[in-house]
Amino acid sequence: MDTEQISYGASLVATLLFILSLAGLSKHESARYGVGFGIAGMVLALGATAPQGLGDAANAGGWLMLLAFVIGGGIGLWRARIVEMTGMPELIALLHSFVGLVAVLVGWNGYLEVENKPHGPEALSLQAQSLLGVHHAEAFIGIFIGAVTFTGSIIAFLKLSARMKSTPLTLPGKNVLNLGALALFVALTVWFVISPALWLLVSVTVLALALGLHLVASIGGGDMPVVVSMLNSYSGWAAAASGFLLSNDLLIVTGALVGSSGAYLSYIMCQAMNRSFISVIAGGFGIVARASGDEDHGEHREIQVEDAADLLSSAKSVVITPGYGMAVAQAQYPVAELARRLRDKGVEVRFGIHPVAGRLPGHMNVLLAEAKVPYDIVLEMDEINDDLADTDVVLVIGANDTVNPAAAEDPGSPIAGMPVLRVWEAQDVIVFKRSMAVGYAGVQNPLFFRGNTQMLFGDAKDRVDAIVDALSRVPA
Repeated sequence: MDTEQISYGASLVATLLFILSLAGLSKHESARYGVGFGIAGMVLALGATAPQGLGDAANAGGWLMLLAFVIGGGIGLWRARIVEMTGMPELIALLHSFVGLVAVLVGWNGYLEVENKPHGPEALSLQAQSLLGVHHAEAFIGIFIGAVTFTGSIIAFLKLSARMKSTPLTLPGKNVLNLGALALFVALTVWFVISPALWLLVSVTVLALALGLHLVASIGGGDMPVVVSMLNSYSGWAAAASGFLLSNDLLIVTGALVGSSGAYLSYIMCQAMNRSFISVIAGGFGIVARASGDEDHGEHREIQVEDAADLLSSAKSVVITPGYGMAVAQAQYPVAELARRLRDKGVEVRFGIHPVAGRLPGHMNVLLAEAKVPYDIVLEMDEINDDLADTDVVLVIGANDTVNPAAAEDPGSPIAGMPVLRVWEAQDVIVFKRSMAVGYAGVQNPLFFRGNTQMLFGDAKDRVDAIVDALSRVPA
């Protein structure tokens, strides 16, 4: 069996492992196996690719490929060891940018490789010349998708890491700019296929870089979780386009899997947020920005740790709704301990998870699983919303926009229509927060000023630890 046959067989098995990985990641119970299948598939994929570049030991390109494996793998392991869960969303956005950049480089290389052959494209076989238009279209489209993904992911990284304001960019006629850029791309593609030229390749690269920047900059912080999954989809299609150029079936299939699953996840999240899928991926098309946060909602009430412990110990049912603030404070472990202590006292404790809680799909689920919170008490928004009216106490730990009643009651709010956890229907609500600042979407939360809401200020981890300690002193 020669090297080519081994590589083909490894690619086929890797494809199956990637499919099994996606299936495993769809459920909490099988997520660990899904990750394992994905790692095994990637190892096989690299093994299938390596012989093609390392076939000749004297080939300088082969040794450069091996060096890239070592350097890239080392950086990946280093970042994986030091990154906090709070930094995962921006890290993923940054990794998407790498995929986009690779697609751009592969597209440029695909074009230049043909043009730089001795005697140019005329030196190709007749069959190859007949497919030259297809090759040029692949390169052009791959560069466009890759460049949009590259700059879009960079902007997402800057927003998620708070290096850039989360408020949407609203240039005059922004929708016309986006649609005009897409129309120009179509025209340039036809032109390039008919009469390929280097300046057209430069033009589409600049156009796509600018479009990616504008698309994501025009999307507000409240929709950023959708943007992360959307960019995941873009990076998949960019990889598939590279696969066509490199005649790599594994890259095509893998890119298609990532692209389609990311697109479907974005669609599901848009439904959960009552957002138009088209409007979000089109850079906030049709969404009118409105300043919020300056309204006078009255005075808020505060609660102290001892009083919070007394309220919890006397409750029959408690629901905990975590958000990004819990991740920032790394409070998942004391929260898990709090849930255990209350359950030991006979209190019914459940967790309510909003589909876009945190800044990454499944962010809160991962944190709670990490803290060994039982899966059966972690419920999705639709599963627990109707029970909140019969709940004695709701703890809002670091959540803001996902529990904002303005989404249901204020048609003029920037998050109007977004389904939220109706925590205000509970008998008592305790909100853990550092300050009265607005949330990531830049929207003030009237919940903080409701008559049944009390604010517990400070670091979430410290406050929960203090409550756990106070509970031990409350008589059973």
